[in-house]
Amino acid sequence: MQVLRNIGVLATCRAPGGQAAIHPIPGAAIAWENGNIVWVGRESELPPAHGETPSQDAGGRLVVPGLIDCHTHLAFGGWRADEFTQRIEGKSYAEIGRSGGGIVSTVARTRGMAEDALVERCRGFLNAMVRTGVTTVECKSGYGLDRETELRLLRVYRRLQEDGIVSIIPTYLGAHVVPPEFRENRESYLSLVIDEMLPLIAREKLAEFCDVFVEAGAFNIEESRRILLRARDLGLGRKLHADQLTSGGGAELAAETGATSADHLECISSQGIARMAEAGVVAVSLPLASLYLNHKPLPARDMIDTGVAVAVATDFNPGSAPSHHLPMAMMLACTQQRMTPPEVLKGTTLYAARAIGRERVAGSIEVGKRADFAVIDASDVTEWMYYFQSNACVMTVAGGEVVWGEV
Repeated sequence: MQVLRNIGVLATCRAPGGQAAIHPIPGAAIAWENGNIVWVGRESELPPAHGETPSQDAGGRLVVPGLIDCHTHLAFGGWRADEFTQRIEGKSYAEIGRSGGGIVSTVARTRGMAEDALVERCRGFLNAMVRTGVTTVECKSGYGLDRETELRLLRVYRRLQEDGIVSIIPTYLGAHVVPPEFRENRESYLSLVIDEMLPLIAREKLAEFCDVFVEAGAFNIEESRRILLRARDLGLGRKLHADQLTSGGGAELAAETGATSADHLECISSQGIARMAEAGVVAVSLPLASLYLNHKPLPARDMIDTGVAVAVATDFNPGSAPSHHLPMAMMLACTQQRMTPPEVLKGTTLYAARAIGRERVAGSIEVGKRADFAVIDASDVTEWMYYFQSNACVMTVAGGEVVWGEV
């Protein structure tokens, strides 16, 4: 057993109370054993049996649950820095895609990368994420768009999970866009995804979720419905890239198909918000993508006030969100989306865990959950997000093991 003492404020982020309720405990301590939390509370109430337990001193700092990045495209080849300049000069995301850039350009580079090279690249990204307090990462495929490469990307995620540094949640995003070789025969590509890839992935347990990009230029509502219902029948969870560039009914489809989350949602309709609230679909905000694309962010206040749980993630990818810095996304959620610091913290912990089906084991500091937490050099949550630094995390613990830093 191990104990972390002298915690200035412990934000436990338990479920009761809604988006802003992070249930802080001042002067706290945490005890854990065999990777799981066995005691949480005020240090003054620490059971005598733990008195001789090896301990570490948090130095009066803030401690939060391990952060969860619940939307990333971790494995990809190359970068797209040229598009950064093109967008500055006035080209839209859609225009760049129509001219041969965008997702299809990353697909070409990714298809040319060997599995070992992809693994090493992803390990570098994950190590950087861990240093900011991240302990769980959802990872999408979608930059292969053929049988061989999509399976390669999912094998990469399986190997990363075996590393044991952080928890990896794999998602199949074969329905990212229709690849160039199928543009004249969309139905054949849909058949590849629905009749071949989804059954294979479910059988081999290579992914936990199926995601679909529901958007003009990607997949329409009826195509997306077919894919998601097939995924449901095969026992896979459902996720959607929805209402990012246009209000196309993606949020409503997420509710209809029992999706765990709908992500982006910058152009969501009021009806879509209401349907998500009724169905309990988590909204995943991606403020880095809004920033890079110079788009108005999703209406977080309307969502929260309507009863939608709002998670916050990076959308790390080489085009629209080329950053895996989750604390920066958290600060932007405060400044761009008018979410309070406690609301944002809940959105990167317990509500992010809900968005990936992990709320029973992660996302809050409670007895029985994984010992995933981060020590932050701040006095409280508001100071942490207000005084933005390159990194305020001094130690990250995942599954009871120190994976970054020390106190």
